[in-house]
Amino acid sequence: MATWQVWLAGLGASLALMLVTWIASLIRRDASLVDRVWGLAFVVIAVTYALVGDGAPTRTWLMVALVAIWGLRLSIYLTWRNWGEGEDKRYRSMRRRDSSVPFELRSLVTVFVLQGVLAWLISLPLLAAATAPEPTALSWLDALGVLVWLVGFVFEAGGDWQLSRFLADPANRGTVMDRGLWRYTRHPNYFGDTTLWWGYFLLALATGAWWAALGSALMTVLIVKVSGVALTERSMSKSSREGHEEYVARTNAFFPGPPRPRG
Repeated sequence: MATWQVWLAGLGASLALMLVTWIASLIRRDASLVDRVWGLAFVVIAVTYALVGDGAPTRTWLMVALVAIWGLRLSIYLTWRNWGEGEDKRYRSMRRRDSSVPFELRSLVTVFVLQGVLAWLISLPLLAAATAPEPTALSWLDALGVLVWLVGFVFEAGGDWQLSRFLADPANRGTVMDRGLWRYTRHPNYFGDTTLWWGYFLLALATGAWWAALGSALMTVLIVKVSGVALTERSMSKSSREGHEEYVARTNAFFPGPPRPRG
């Protein structure tokens, strides 16, 4: 099967998952279900590429394993974190907007199909790893990709775990999380997410697929400029949490680094 056909198969799988999720959102009246399946979408796409692509088996299934670990953890974590919280305020706001088109239909296109297409576009490194028959053996670029992925996973999963423990302690209510990985970057989870996607790119680059950088770059832009860092920073700027301004002054927003001296 040609690479473009494998890519289209991934689009079909991604949209099928989003269609099922959209139907579930209508039943539950909760469009934020889409956030919980974001990581799962990449698992579905990766497995689809692996099953219909003709890539070197070792690299292909290494890629699937890494995506499965990351994607399933993210989906499980977001489901656990948001269990019983109801629909996210972003989607509640969308429901309240005046429109001649019912929110249920608008959400199909502007939320579910959009995220399905974005996941498909971002998945270019996964496509490259699953469709290149050569080289058959893993190389130093593959090893470097796994190492970069591991660094990213530690920051993302470790940051989420540290924050969840912090928020679970009533003594921390109204204060800023500035411990552990959060001492070195205000967004260790987003830094980690971006980093591991460049790890996937290195797996793709091992096959010569430099064009796969477009997928990792798109993920980086979305996290830093659109939905991740930028959105959280806007929300936190309105926060009344004790020590927030001081934390911002001494801690890097994205790339980890030593805390700056207090002025």
